Amino acid sequence: MPAVTVENPLTLPRVTTPDPVHSTARPVLTVATAPEGYEGEGFPVRRAFAKINTKYLDPFIMMDQMGEVDYEAGEPKGTPWHPHRGFETVTYIIDGTFIHRDSHGGGGVITDGDTQWMTAGSGLLHIETPPESLVMSGGLFHGLQLWVNLPAADKMITPKYQDIRGGSVKLLTSADGGALIRVIAGELDGHQGPGATHTPITMTHVSLTPGAQLTLPWRADFNALAYGLAGSGSAGEERRPFRTGQAVVFGDGDSLTVRADEKQDSRSATFEFVLLGGLPIREPVAWYGPFVMNSHRELQQAMEDFQAGRLGTVPADEN
Repeated sequence: MPAVTVENPLTLPRVTTPDPVHSTARPVLTVATAPEGYEGEGFPVRRAFAKINTKYLDPFIMMDQMGEVDYEAGEPKGTPWHPHRGFETVTYIIDGTFIHRDSHGGGGVITDGDTQWMTAGSGLLHIETPPESLVMSGGLFHGLQLWVNLPAADKMITPKYQDIRGGSVKLLTSADGGALIRVIAGELDGHQGPGATHTPITMTHVSLTPGAQLTLPWRADFNALAYGLAGSGSAGEERRPFRTGQAVVFGDGDSLTVRADEKQDSRSATFEFVLLGGLPIREPVAWYGPFVMNSHRELQQAMEDFQAGRLGTVPADEN
């Protein structure tokens, strides 16, 4: 880990370090440890935001860290066919390979730094599976799935995909070259990532060298969340410790800081974390399983539509 990297970060564009006199540092409101469980047919996940008050998450619904796990031959697992409506799923594969298919004929293969951005919108059926070669051989698998809410006006739009290849993400560094920042979606300090979003968000994956500090400008009207993928460090000027499997909620301000511990004890030599934020939608959220709507009645309608086959049918070659 990670798949998308550069030999010398100092060759990359550099993010401006905010002037402390003219910026407001975001404090750390809480650090929460993600509970562990299993998803789909039995692959291990950490529920990154499960212990965070939902008022801090908007426009995000949830995020799962999938793995990091070294599968033995025959162990890799995926999900069965399942429906979605009313939001977007963002699947980011750091190590390994996943195959996506849906009832509309969409999907594809993502591997080693790729992202598949699926706008479920009005609804579809969907499946995620490891390729047969990975099932046969086993191997390392690690990724994330983030759910991004859609505003009421967009919940019933036509489903679509964005395939974001690892080589297309915007790579940036800090003033001293101690950070490698991958902008997957949205904008950071004037630099645009490839992912297009209905709700304004920024999604990044950062590698921070041991002992390095990263201070970034951050839109004051966005929320701000960090999640540790590998290694350990601290967040905010108060240096609140966080590590693999822990999420950080930042308070208000227009800059934020993360530091990497001098010694890293994970399989990665650097502190790996996701940093993301977005513009809150501030609408009612009604969430049940794979449906994220604005009211209980809309959830009932989604379930009725699913049971009646109006969200699609499993392709004949899968039956």
